[in-house]
Amino acid sequence: MEMTRRNFIGSAAAAAVTVGHVASAVEGQPLVACVIGDSAQGQYGHSMHRVFDLCPNVRVAGLADPVEAGRQKFGAEAKAERLYADYREMLEKEKPSLVAIGPRWTVHHREYLLACVAAGAHGILEKPLSQDLVEADEIVAAVDGKGLKWGIGFNFRALAEVQFARKAVVEEGLIGEILEVRGRGKEDYRAGGEDLVVLGTHVFDLMRYFLGDPEWVSADVTQDGKPVTPGDRREASEPVGPVAGDRIRAMYGFAKGIVGYFASVKTQEGLGGRWGLDILGSKGMVTIRQNGGARIALFRSPTWAPSKIASAWETIPGAPVTTPANPEAERYLPIVQDVIAKIGKPEQPTISLHDARASMEMIQAVYAAHLGGGRVALPLKERKHPLLG
Repeated sequence: MEMTRRNFIGSAAAAAVTVGHVASAVEGQPLVACVIGDSAQGQYGHSMHRVFDLCPNVRVAGLADPVEAGRQKFGAEAKAERLYADYREMLEKEKPSLVAIGPRWTVHHREYLLACVAAGAHGILEKPLSQDLVEADEIVAAVDGKGLKWGIGFNFRALAEVQFARKAVVEEGLIGEILEVRGRGKEDYRAGGEDLVVLGTHVFDLMRYFLGDPEWVSADVTQDGKPVTPGDRREASEPVGPVAGDRIRAMYGFAKGIVGYFASVKTQEGLGGRWGLDILGSKGMVTIRQNGGARIALFRSPTWAPSKIASAWETIPGAPVTTPANPEAERYLPIVQDVIAKIGKPEQPTISLHDARASMEMIQAVYAAHLGGGRVALPLKERKHPLLG
C-alpha cells in the first residue's frame, strides 16, 4: 500500500481542537503557527521549519532566528508571513496555537519550551529533549500543568513502515517470541558519548516502542580503554548535555526477561551503517536500519545467521511503501498531525515529551550504572546527571 504526504488527518485534527488559542480552528480559521530557530545553534533539525507548510489547516505567521541570513533563508522556506530576531517578541505578537522548536542544540530547549508554555502554545520540539533529567522533569511538568500537547522529533517511529513492523512483530508474532533486541548508534565522529545522546535517543525510543519501558540497566563506558569518571566529562561537538567515553556498551532489562543491548564504539573505519535496531525472535529476525530513512527487512530463520546472499532477506509482506517529496520535513508530519488531534483531549500525543524524557532516562542511566559499578533500576531516583558529580 502506498502512502503519500497528502494522506493527512487535517479535517479530523481541526475538529478535535477545542481549547486555548486553537479555538479559531473550530470556527473555520487556520491554526496560527510559529517557528523558533537559531542558525548559529543547531538551526532547524531536519527541516522542521517546513512541516507546518505541509498542514492544510495551519498558516505560518512567524519565524524567529537571531541570525539575519538564516532568518531570511529559513523564513522563506517556511513561508513565514513575518520574521523576528527575538522569539519572545514573536510569541507575544503572534500568539500562536502551534510552535516548532527547531534547534538541535539542547542548551536553550528549556527556555524555549517554558516561553511557549507561558504563551499557551502546543507544538513539536527537535530531539533530544534537554540537557538532563532535571530539566526534562521541569519541562514535562510545565507542559502537563497547562494541559498543552507537545510532540518530539522521533521521526523514525512516526514512519508507516516502522508502525507496520511493530504490528507484525509484536501483535502478530511474525518472528515468534521476541528474545532480545540489539541497537547501535551511528558510530561516526561522534561515537561514544555524543552518539549515545544524539542518535541513541532514536534507538531507545524504538526499543520502548517494541518492548515497553525497561526495568533496569547495566553499562560499561570507557575512554581510550579506561573506565570513565565524572572528570572525563567533555563538551560534545554540539551542546547536548554532558557526555563522556568513546566506547559505550549497555544492557537493558525489559518485561518477560527480554534484554536489549546498545553500543557505540569509536573505530578507525568510522561510520559503518549499523545505526538502528535488530529484533531477534524464536522464528527469525527483523532489522531496522536508519541511515537515509528506515530500511526494514525480515529474515525467516531461528538461526539469526543469514547468508551473504541478498535473497536471504525480504520485505515484510504487506508493508507500506512511502514516497515522500520532502523526506526530512514529512517525517515530522504525522507527529504534528497527532499533536493537533490530541489538543483538548485527556491523552498525550502518541510521540510525546514523556517519550522524550523516557529516552533521555535510558541515556542518563548508562552513566549512572557505569559509575555506580552495577545494575541500576529504572526509573532513576537521582535526577541530576551522574557526570555532574
